[in-house]
Amino acid sequence: MKKLTPWWVISALALGVAPVLAAGTPAHAHVHGAVQLDIALDGPTLTITLEAPLDSVFGFEHAPRTAAEKKTAQDALATLRTSGTLFVPDAAAGCTFKSATADSEALHPGAKAGEHADLDASAEFTCAKPEQLRRIDLGGLLDRFPRVQRLQAQIVTAQGQFKQTLQRPARVLTWGR
Repeated sequence: MKKLTPWWVISALALGVAPVLAAGTPAHAHVHGAVQLDIALDGPTLTITLEAPLDSVFGFEHAPRTAAEKKTAQDALATLRTSGTLFVPDAAAGCTFKSATADSEALHPGAKAGEHADLDASAEFTCAKPEQLRRIDLGGLLDRFPRVQRLQAQIVTAQGQFKQTLQRPARVLTWGR
């Protein structure tokens, strides 16, 4: 007669192995035309991080080779680094733009050419009434980067955690009550 492994041993093994398996899985899939947004509201600080394939922002997915590609990349990065108009938080929350960053490994000297290159950007705001934040207008982002067709957002606030997908022509990301 075959001896069965106790349920608690199987559960412990599963719980111990699951994080290891998950660690090997990329957090966000690389899909042209799609952008991943992570939005966190911690007290008065609103942080928006964006991860996008370079193709969705620049129209190409490699280090800029021509003068036109270099200008496209520089202009896009400059826009993202002053992203106060790309992301417009709910006016009721009284948020003011604080700072922004934007970069891609593909733009650094000596970067390895790969099949897929991403852009990472972030914007930070300070909100006078953070409890009032329930929406962010992304029209500026969509107008500036027309290749972006879909935005997938993970939102964490004191009111809870939310997941939303915004598909063109929609322009406003909403959550909560």
